[in-house]
Amino acid sequence: MNRPILRVFGLVVVLFAVLVAFTSRWTVFEASSLNNNPLNRRQLLEEQRIDRGRIVAADGTVLARSVLGQGGVYTRFYPKNGLFAHAVGYSFITIGREGLEASRNTALSGRQTSVNSIIDQLTGRRRVGQDVITTLDPNAQRVALAGLAGRRGAVVALDPRTGAVKVMASVPGFDPNGLSPRRFATLNRSQTATPLVNRTTQFGYAPGSSFKVVTATAAIDSGRYTPQSVVNGRNGVLVSGVPLANDYNRSFGPIDLTTALTQSVNTVWAQVAVSLGKPLLARYMDRFGFNRKPQLDYPTTQMSSSGEYRNGILLNPRSTYVDLGRMGIGQDKLAVIPLQMAEVAAAVANQGRLMTPHLTDRIVDRDGRTVQTIQPSVQSVVMKPSTAQAVTGMMESVVTSGTGTQAQIPGIKVAGKTGTAETQIGTALNNVWFIAFAPAGHPRVAIAVTLQKVPGFGGDLAAPIAKQVMGALLHA
Repeated sequence: MNRPILRVFGLVVVLFAVLVAFTSRWTVFEASSLNNNPLNRRQLLEEQRIDRGRIVAADGTVLARSVLGQGGVYTRFYPKNGLFAHAVGYSFITIGREGLEASRNTALSGRQTSVNSIIDQLTGRRRVGQDVITTLDPNAQRVALAGLAGRRGAVVALDPRTGAVKVMASVPGFDPNGLSPRRFATLNRSQTATPLVNRTTQFGYAPGSSFKVVTATAAIDSGRYTPQSVVNGRNGVLVSGVPLANDYNRSFGPIDLTTALTQSVNTVWAQVAVSLGKPLLARYMDRFGFNRKPQLDYPTTQMSSSGEYRNGILLNPRSTYVDLGRMGIGQDKLAVIPLQMAEVAAAVANQGRLMTPHLTDRIVDRDGRTVQTIQPSVQSVVMKPSTAQAVTGMMESVVTSGTGTQAQIPGIKVAGKTGTAETQIGTALNNVWFIAFAPAGHPRVAIAVTLQKVPGFGGDLAAPIAKQVMGALLHA
């Protein structure tokens, strides 16, 4: 065979290989992502004729189901209206999918493979969706929304032992029923209210002093400090060359770290953060899950990374742009989502082990057979059990005699931490926080509550909401 023919033959082989590669990419390797892409209208049109699976709360309440209309076309209906709008999301041909409707679309649309589904396909049985049973608690969700009382904010509650998400409340919300392109566009244009934004997972806020739990964990777990270590809490300590003030400009003398957390003394924790150094504090932030998106069974496009931001770009906490002392007390350039702060509380509650958060408990087919069960898994080991016990004691003191007394539940020990971050220097409006877990000795609930631009403090506004939601979950 002469060289020209060999070259032509070689070119044909290369082109054929490229064809096979690209065909395999879309039909095999990336088929799932293509099918679940919200921009894939062809996929949505095909699924109009599929009886999509239900989304069900932990107590059996149906949160989403399909309704058969004219011409054999199904539409989505949400019986509880906006109760779980952000967690459940929506699925409509004209606007696409969000929430669990998107992240669990493979199962809901009947595409999740199993022995039974394969047999059904071979026998010609019509494809139907599988049900997604969630971990969500409707009663506690109602309590959370009532506590927020229409104010912009969010509540996330987890079972720290398993990572199960019990409450995911975001205000303002919306009713997903009958979302049309026009109504969807109207909601999207609301730049001030942004009702389609899930405030529990998107676009974080400065956590204020609730972040001191992270600094306290790093300080004690590293062995450099104990709860009894003494630091001078005088007002006006220089941090990065600029005086730092305590709340009400209170000046403390030498105090131990437990008192410093109980009274939320800024100057103490800023000095502790500086002494620990950026590499050490960054390491503990990574263990808690900062600087990357949560590992939640939820669309990644609806989740934000928690950490330090500069000009909209996530910084490495070791960056020279980071003011370590102010970051250590939850200020500087921190933007943190409530889910992340709930995970901080959950890691302390669970003896230092952070469980992977999840909204789905199991997937069940139409015959009642469990296709998949979501098993609890450890996301990371954040700290030693002895450290968790020490930090728990410090957080208990916050609730018994410090800034978080309004979170007290009669007969139940609560461990918590308040947070207040000014939205504009010199104004009376703040972003307020409270993170907690209970019962402190054998935790079953970990929670984060935040309210945006309100006149007050975390202990006065966020702590009572946390108390109500934890009470609802503990007495369920």
